[in-house]
Amino acid sequence: MGSSESLAANFKSSMMKTFEMKDLGLLQYFLGLEVKQDLDGILVCQKKYSADLLQRFNMSDCEIAVTPMNVNEKLQREDGTEVANATLFRSLVGGLNYLTHTRPDIAFPVSLVSRFLHDPSRQHLGAAKRTLRYAAGTIDFGIWYSKTSSFKLVGFTDSDWVGSIDDRKSTSVSVFSLGSGAVTWSSMKQETVALSSSEAEYAAATLAARRDLWLRKLLSDLGYVQAEATDVFCDNRSAISMSKNPAFQMCSITLFDNL
Repeated sequence: MGSSESLAANFKSSMMKTFEMKDLGLLQYFLGLEVKQDLDGILVCQKKYSADLLQRFNMSDCEIAVTPMNVNEKLQREDGTEVANATLFRSLVGGLNYLTHTRPDIAFPVSLVSRFLHDPSRQHLGAAKRTLRYAAGTIDFGIWYSKTSSFKLVGFTDSDWVGSIDDRKSTSVSVFSLGSGAVTWSSMKQETVALSSSEAEYAAATLAARRDLWLRKLLSDLGYVQAEATDVFCDNRSAISMSKNPAFQMCSITLFDNL
């Protein structure tokens, strides 16, 4: 890619003279990712990869799940169920992890089941299969990047307070968009134990702010300087109040209530 069509054409011509290669035109497939380019924008999805994943685990005709995991489900190491096939479980979770490249909606459940790779149980395997059954019903889902002239970085953050029964740690989640579709997202367990939901939300916002600083520097290197502070939306009023207190501020972000 490049801003000059002539320079890009000259580069391709010189590469084709040096190496055995041919021009395949616009990008359509890349390592399991499907790229559909249109005048209005670009759609990135993994429809074929999802179908192959379902076929690999004999779930092509499985019952569709409407959510990626059971509501309020809590997984733990010792759940009283029998031991599952570790090889099968690890293969399934690995496939789901690759599917999260274009599916932010399954990032949390995949991150959750990934914590039990060393000793999976039947319940852990069932949770992973439910995520795959949800993917079967949303196989056409992907990320749409519409054509836009405003590249403003916007973030959203949330936390699952005391989501881990084993160590009582919370989970931080965040997603950032640039103009239209999401460009980065994460779901990871916090390093410390939060004593309140406000503390868990503030820790999640802090992690999102660190990611925001990295993104702002990357965009600056690419020529898209973010002149204003990045808006990071949070749904906890106590965390928002702490972020506005100079004694708690750690970096330049602005939290908003998205309720």
